[in-house]
Amino acid sequence: MKSYAIVMAGGVGARFWPYGTSRLPKQFLPIANSNDTMLQLTIKRLHDIIPLNQVFVVTNKQYVDLVKKQLPKIPKENIIGEPVGRNTAPCIGLASIILRQYEEKAKMFVIPADHIIENVDEFTKAVNTGLKFVEDKDAIVTLGIVPTHPETGYGYIQFIEDAYYKEGNSGSDIFRVKTFAEKPTLDVAKVFLESGDFLWNSGMFIFRADTMLKEMENFLPDLYHALQKIEKAIHSAKYQNVLEQVFAEIKGISIDYGIMEKAKNVYVIKADLKWSDLGSWDEVFRLRKKDKNDNAIIGDSFIKDSHNNLIMSTKGFVGVIGADDLIIINTKDGLLICKKDRSQEVKEIVDYLKRKGLSDYI
Repeated sequence: MKSYAIVMAGGVGARFWPYGTSRLPKQFLPIANSNDTMLQLTIKRLHDIIPLNQVFVVTNKQYVDLVKKQLPKIPKENIIGEPVGRNTAPCIGLASIILRQYEEKAKMFVIPADHIIENVDEFTKAVNTGLKFVEDKDAIVTLGIVPTHPETGYGYIQFIEDAYYKEGNSGSDIFRVKTFAEKPTLDVAKVFLESGDFLWNSGMFIFRADTMLKEMENFLPDLYHALQKIEKAIHSAKYQNVLEQVFAEIKGISIDYGIMEKAKNVYVIKADLKWSDLGSWDEVFRLRKKDKNDNAIIGDSFIKDSHNNLIMSTKGFVGVIGADDLIIINTKDGLLICKKDRSQEVKEIVDYLKRKGLSDYI
């Protein structure tokens, strides 16, 4: 029974404006302390787990050529272009019916293309444990990240503290999931952290294709029947037309809300990965190397009497004097200046530009 990786790389990355735009979202950009893009780092991370010819990338059809360019060693047929983004459940469902053509009970590891994982050895161990676990079980396993602070930007997973499955020294323990929690307030996040039985929801999943499709039939029947239409056309000349027609009609829904919060066979691996979903400029600041005044600086600049800033310029020279706790991003598409603790609101700028028809800037 083979294992396959499904890399989700279709997001538009609105919170990374103006560096990330709809033309070049964050997964295709070098944002971490590396010259590799987020997508390339994700593929490298899979090196010791799944062969390249068993790695599939699901992206928006407008980014297919970009994926091919950044990942020339991935077989072209392994790059799946969605006609339009419909959130994670349709993405995972489409990948499941495609992999079922290769193997009815294909083991699948689903991973977003734009996360940071520093502890790769622990990551490899956890994923291998999960793939082994689902081989003979109708189970869905998620990776839960051991929290390091009361984060309000992540969802949480509460687990039952007695390990359901002990792998031993060579693997990771697996726990039953008790409940999922949405992004909390700071006070609630502190309670979660103190309780010791809550983990950050990483958005990484391990299951067999037949298991996931069975759960979709149970909990998302409209999506399941839509996927059946696509599956019947996979080997025909009508496939692309059917794919576009179906995706034009289906509703977008996340895998968390559609399946994970409802299914009874959900488990979690407790993993200490030094992980970040890189969901805002504030997260980039946390990860970047700092100067003696705790400024993270990318590009040409003059900085005086300024502290705790993220300053990035891909266009021109930036001068900053007497400023603290700011995010300053200067590109050909725009200039962003905001307080670090409000970086989650950057998406509102993108929404405004869309409403005003200023698509050249996004």
